Amino acid sequence: MLRDITIGQYLAGDSVLHRLDPRTKILSTLVFMIVLFLVPSLAGYLILAALAVFLVMLARVPLRMVLRGLKPLAFILVLTFSLQLFMTRGETLFRLGGLVATREGLNMGILMVFRLSLLIVTTSLLTLTTSPIALTDGIEHLLRPFRRLGVPAHELAMMMTIALRFIPTLLEEADKIMKAQMARGADFHSGNLLRRARSLVPLLVPLFVSSFRRADELAMAMEARCYRGGEGRTRMKELRMGLRDAVALAATSALVLGVICLRRWP
Repeated sequence: MLRDITIGQYLAGDSVLHRLDPRTKILSTLVFMIVLFLVPSLAGYLILAALAVFLVMLARVPLRMVLRGLKPLAFILVLTFSLQLFMTRGETLFRLGGLVATREGLNMGILMVFRLSLLIVTTSLLTLTTSPIALTDGIEHLLRPFRRLGVPAHELAMMMTIALRFIPTLLEEADKIMKAQMARGADFHSGNLLRRARSLVPLLVPLFVSSFRRADELAMAMEARCYRGGEGRTRMKELRMGLRDAVALAATSALVLGVICLRRWP
């Protein structure tokens, strides 16, 4: 289950999306995430879902791998759908005990599930097609204008990239600890939700210890390589936007204009 999370993983390749400038991918992903909260209808979400599938195919990433990232969040998706279904007032569809399901709640639940699913897929696609080094450089370049306000652009970019990069590493470590405890008789899958949550508490202590150990090893490795922050650092490969980046940004702008038109003329 934990290994199914794809956010933070990088899949090496030579697709069109892999060759895009990281700044283009970061900006396009941010715009796509904003657009997800502006789409007013199910038809709009279906169009965005088709666009997401097209991008996955363009990146030459297995669709099964991207959809697998939704598996660990199935509980949250079901919970979100249920809350919208039974907590939204409107025309009654059916009753389940004291709960009333409404037509408006059904529509809102479907929209929320689409929104969260596309949010996870697009975020996963960014990390799957962008190496940690390129992601760091892209974030740093985007934050560079804020350096005049005292924002440490390089340090923030480094921390964000390290955090993303270590998500799959920590999940793999948690999976190993869980399997080791299960081999010693621990039970993580039986009982009600509260009991299953309490059974995960013994997992947290060794996971925190392992995290601090990895952080210490990373700090020592960076010091051994004479890392002293971003001041005066040079790069072997400088970021340069090309024609494909201009096309990608133009397509992103067209998407924003399309959503604005969709909201004004429903």
